[in-house]
Amino acid sequence: MAALILNFWAHRMISFRNALRALLGPLVVVGALSSAHAGPYDDALIKLTTDNYADTDAGVAALVESGNPRAEAIIEALRAGTLLYGDGKLAIRGPAGVAVDATTATPLVASDAGSLKPVRVNNRVRRAVEAALGSMTLLSPDQRRRLDAAAAVLRSRDAAALPSLDKALAQEKVERVKIAMLEARAAIILNQPDSSPGDRLAAVATLGNLGNQNALALLANLPAGASPELTAAARQASETIAANLALWNAAQNVWYGISLGSVLLLAAIGLAITFGTMGVINMAHGEMVMIGAYTTFMVQEVIRNHAPGLFGASLFIALPLAFLIAGAIGIAIERLVIRFLYGRPLETLLATWGLSLILQQGVRTMFGPSNREVGTPEWMSGALQLGGLSLTYNRIAIVIFAFAVFATLLLVLRYTSLGLYMRAVTQNRRMAGSVGIRTSRIDALAFGLGSGVAGIAGVALSQIDNVSPNLGQSYIIDSFMVVVFGGVGNLWGTLVGAMTLGVANKLLEPFAGAVLGKILLLVAIILFIQRRPRGLFALKGRAAEA
Repeated sequence: MAALILNFWAHRMISFRNALRALLGPLVVVGALSSAHAGPYDDALIKLTTDNYADTDAGVAALVESGNPRAEAIIEALRAGTLLYGDGKLAIRGPAGVAVDATTATPLVASDAGSLKPVRVNNRVRRAVEAALGSMTLLSPDQRRRLDAAAAVLRSRDAAALPSLDKALAQEKVERVKIAMLEARAAIILNQPDSSPGDRLAAVATLGNLGNQNALALLANLPAGASPELTAAARQASETIAANLALWNAAQNVWYGISLGSVLLLAAIGLAITFGTMGVINMAHGEMVMIGAYTTFMVQEVIRNHAPGLFGASLFIALPLAFLIAGAIGIAIERLVIRFLYGRPLETLLATWGLSLILQQGVRTMFGPSNREVGTPEWMSGALQLGGLSLTYNRIAIVIFAFAVFATLLLVLRYTSLGLYMRAVTQNRRMAGSVGIRTSRIDALAFGLGSGVAGIAGVALSQIDNVSPNLGQSYIIDSFMVVVFGGVGNLWGTLVGAMTLGVANKLLEPFAGAVLGKILLLVAIILFIQRRPRGLFALKGRAAEA
């Protein structure tokens, strides 16, 4: 009986102690922190333990002003929801659930950490946290962190970040980061009701000088009650920016057109060789492009599994392999099928179309119908900013590669015996055969060369398009349009045709849309061919007579 009474009173004492701890917990924390510390940093820590949003907001601002080296870690923990308080402690919960003291970073024992609870936040506190982290990392040696900090300050538009922002602007050397900081500073000044009219006009002038899309958006969202003078200045700056952006957009579309033209050049240049030499309408040419893309995929798979360090050179390894594999398949097609169909264009078209279906189904059987991932090497990642132009490195590489392939083919056709024989067969097959040129052998080599060039085009296209069994079908029609428009069998005509169609397509898209723009372009080519059936650069000889 006595044991039961003692047990009852023990439970009552425990319950009373827990209730007292819950009631006095914040006071205990405040007392502990006050007794152990003194100064702005310690006052900030005390404010974080009051479970009051206004105090938490003030505590974040005080942490920034304190300059304490632990301030950033504490604010970061508050943003992540891992800042804890209770029983006279302020702690941070680590990734593994282990709590450490927020001021000393020493681990807490499990019994002490069990009574802690998270510091609560609301939207106001979250904005304060974003602004605080932005202010504290504006001077970071890491360019990416400074850029992220400027973006955070722009989102929060907290006037408390202005001193840090001005200090960071005074020493910033990277143009991209400096622009982001100027945008953030102008946004803060425009957003503050107590900013002077002169400061606001200066902020509008700054945004007008920046002249980008972000500046235009900031000028379009002036705070309510803006003065007529400020509104007029913002309107004028917006009109100037809009006009400049229209010019930059036109230049960007021209670049997109050159990029598309280089892709069409790569896809069509091999077709120009086979079509010009043999007059064969090869509907399986697109599948040679697909084979080159899948060769790139296989090379990267082998490198990923056996030599990851070579991934940056994977495209250079894939180029000769794609040329050899696609070229060998092209020679096999010419020897086994096309050689029996010369002079019968309809049968040749149907046969090569059937071969394209066979090759597509073969790839589906081997690799499946879904897209395959082809990685981009690090040296091709990212973009180059030139004013309002954004030039991605992979597109730049493809444009350079397309012109390099074009120049190489010109040299081959001009200065090699194979090129001499191909030009002779193109101009007059019967006369070339009568002087001892083996025209059937030249046909096979020309078809192999055209198919090999299509294969290396697939290596380039794997960096900007989906690698799938249908990859070649996306370019075969456009390739024929380029060849016919430029002049059958003429490489210079292929270059001019590809660039003309690429740029015209991209300039039409903003006004007519992608589909209607392509239809208008096709109608224009049909009308052009009515006047010049041989294309821009007509050849003489058998190709012209056909």
